[in-house]
This record gives sequence, structure tokens and C-alpha cells, in this order.
Amino acid sequence: MQTVARPWLAEGVRCVPVLVLLAGLLTACSAPAPAQSPPSSDPAPVAATPAPPAPVVVLDPGHNGGNATHPEQIGALVPAGGFEKPCNTTGTSTDDGYPEHAYAFDVAVRVADLLRARGTTVVMTRTDDTGVGPCVDARAALADDAGAALAVSIHADGAAAAATGYHVIEPGLAPDGRNAAVLDASDVAARDLLAAFGAATGLPRATYLGDLVEPGLTRRSDLAGLNLARTPSVLLESGNMRNAGEAALLTDPAWRQRAAQGIADGISAFLVRDHP
Repeated sequence: MQTVARPWLAEGVRCVPVLVLLAGLLTACSAPAPAQSPPSSDPAPVAATPAPPAPVVVLDPGHNGGNATHPEQIGALVPAGGFEKPCNTTGTSTDDGYPEHAYAFDVAVRVADLLRARGTTVVMTRTDDTGVGPCVDARAALADDAGAALAVSIHADGAAAAATGYHVIEPGLAPDGRNAAVLDASDVAARDLLAAFGAATGLPRATYLGDLVEPGLTRRSDLAGLNLARTPSVLLESGNMRNAGEAALLTDPAWRQRAAQGIADGISAFLVRDHP
């Protein structure tokens, strides 16, 4: 056999089959496949349900400190639910001159503090005791605009000196009929407030009023704030400023704190029903 010269093979170099070299190269360059983790048995995380918004309560301290010096402004007629009434009034006072507007504002601020500590959003119809108004129709509109669960107007009465006790006023059907949708809920709120205020203050329920639904609870359709209500609304007469014994309580800061506690408790009782 004739020997064929292979000049590209150096002397002494051993010929290695190409397939063997390729196999070795592939083996050297290939990394081992990563081990796969076993599937997790933990459930997928569930998105947290957002907390419901805090209920809104409107507190309406009656009258205002500047009303007496602005008779034309507070005497202007405004809508009252099928008729017209003056924008506002000056309110009453004790025989010693402690005014209803000051009592109402002081107690409203105390109630607001208690409710906010419980997680309730509070809107006030006035934020000081030196201004004029707002008019009664604007106060009712504020509660509607705020999307309130309840509006509570805080007052003290100016009845005959012998009359005693507190009472709650709930809306009757307004002459224009437009508050019909809130009458039932307002009745529930009125009864909650009636019970809680008496429990906190120890005052008796008033019996000097005519046409009582029950002792301490009356229903009226002549009050603009209740006639114009589009959210559950009630009005509290905290006691009689013209009665000497009750005037002494109404002017006592410690008693006013008890009054605020009773109002806040009545509101909270209603909110539990309305926003469980």
C-alpha cells in the first residue's frame, strides 16, 4: 500500500478522532441544570380589604355670639320647608346672663372631641362663638353636603321658670313633604339621644311641652333645620335656662362635660345601628 504524505500532521502528534474532541468540548462547556424547587403549598396572598370610611356627624351649636348685633342679617327670611323663617335668632340665656349660644358651642366642642376619639368624622356648622349665623337653611344644607349619617342641633330652652327637664325634638313631616325619607331614622336617633342624655346627666325628661310623643320627646314641623333635613336630624334642648336649678347645671363646666358625654353616647348608639 502506498503511504500518503500528511504535511499538516506534525511529527509525533497523535491523531485524535474529531468526534471524541467535540464530545469532550461539549461536556466541558455544559453546566448542570439547576435543581427545581418543589411547588409551594402556601396560599397566594390576599389583598387586604380597605376599612370603610368613618361615619360623618354634623354638630350644630345653636345661634351664634354675633347674632344680637346683626338684627337685619339674622332677620332676613330664608326657606324653611314650605314656608319662610328668619335666618336665625339670638337664643335665650340664664337670669345671670349666661347665653345659650355660649353653652351650645362649649358643649358641641366637647362632643366633637369625644366623637373624634372614637373614630367619627365631625363637621361643625360653626367653628367659633363670635360670628353671625349661619342661617338655618345653610346649616341643614351643610349636613346634606357632608354626607352625614346624623345631624344633631344643640340648644337649651328658655321656658317658664317652673319648667324643668330636657327634651329631644324630632322632625315631623314638613309642609313641603321633602323630609319624609329621613323621618323614621330621625325617630331612632332621637330615642337613642333621649336615653343616653338622661343616663349621663341625671336630668328628668321634660313634661311641660304639649303634644309629646312620650316624656321628653316631641315632634315638630315648624323648625327649618328639621324640615329641610335630607339626612337624619334631631334637636336637643338640654335643660331650661330660666329654671334656677338647671341654670346652675348648665353654667357648670363639669356638668357640661357630662352633657357632652350623653350626647356623644346617644350619637354613637345610633351610628352602631346605622354603620355596624
